[in-house]
Amino acid sequence: MRKKGTPVKWRENLTALAFLSPNLIGFLIFTLLPVLAGFLLSLCHWDLFHPPRFVGLRNFVDLLGWYTDEGKVHANDPRFWKYLGNTFFLMMGIPINMAASLLLAMVLNQKLVGRTFFRTIFFLPTICMGVGVMLLWMWILNPEFGLLNYLLSLVNIQGPAWLKSYAWAKPSLMMMQLWVAMGGTSMILYLAGLQGIPPELYEAADVDGASGWDRFRHITLPLLTPTTFFIFITSVIGGFQGGFDAAYIMTRGGPDGATTTISYYIFSHAFEWFNMGYAAAIAVVLFGLVLVVTLINWRYGGKRVHYV
Repeated sequence: MRKKGTPVKWRENLTALAFLSPNLIGFLIFTLLPVLAGFLLSLCHWDLFHPPRFVGLRNFVDLLGWYTDEGKVHANDPRFWKYLGNTFFLMMGIPINMAASLLLAMVLNQKLVGRTFFRTIFFLPTICMGVGVMLLWMWILNPEFGLLNYLLSLVNIQGPAWLKSYAWAKPSLMMMQLWVAMGGTSMILYLAGLQGIPPELYEAADVDGASGWDRFRHITLPLLTPTTFFIFITSVIGGFQGGFDAAYIMTRGGPDGATTTISYYIFSHAFEWFNMGYAAAIAVVLFGLVLVVTLINWRYGGKRVHYV
């Protein structure tokens, strides 16, 4: 026997589905199906010019496997591990970027003259075209006529070759990323978090004679943990996936692979060497890394989150 009100509920569900369908269809066509196709392609060899040929786990063995030669252990693909190390090295700038964003947000949260103007100025690098920003930094870091080496010469310091130096190439990209990130989305999120802290807590701390450092350590920092946790999670995910545009435009992955990241390595295999199956296998491994690191962060980092 049909329950009373069921047709109305069905109409509500169909109406909701109709409103959600554009997003669901877009997700299905442009996200889910390509991801599934990538997983299937990782099990094949495909050079774009011939039909895909199923090779099973061969791509993953070539990527992650090891072999012994004269008593020494060697990686099947040593470049993958080198470029994975580059990716992790560039991600070491995430805590610095977050700290700079928090500091800037705290300054711009004060009652300053022209506060809105300064917030806009600091956010501008985020909305500028990435290529334009990178071309600007290529000029700043130019070893011959760049602004940075010119400023160093004023104090009798010989500036390095920056992007052309194996030792300085990655720090150069991290410096550019700091300049872009410190006034970007993280700063906006921290500003929102700071404005969400009840002012009564600071008033009570003032009554108790708490210093500025005590207020920051016992009120501001704990109550910003939800914001910090979100920024850290998204930054780590972006760090694993990032690095391609800067490497492609500024260094072409050099010198000697110093700035090649996993995302750039995927691009090289797919569109330079036409090894689509191997590129898909690298992408699957990258997906696994992102998933594991994200789950660990959720498992252990979530315990340190405080709420108002």
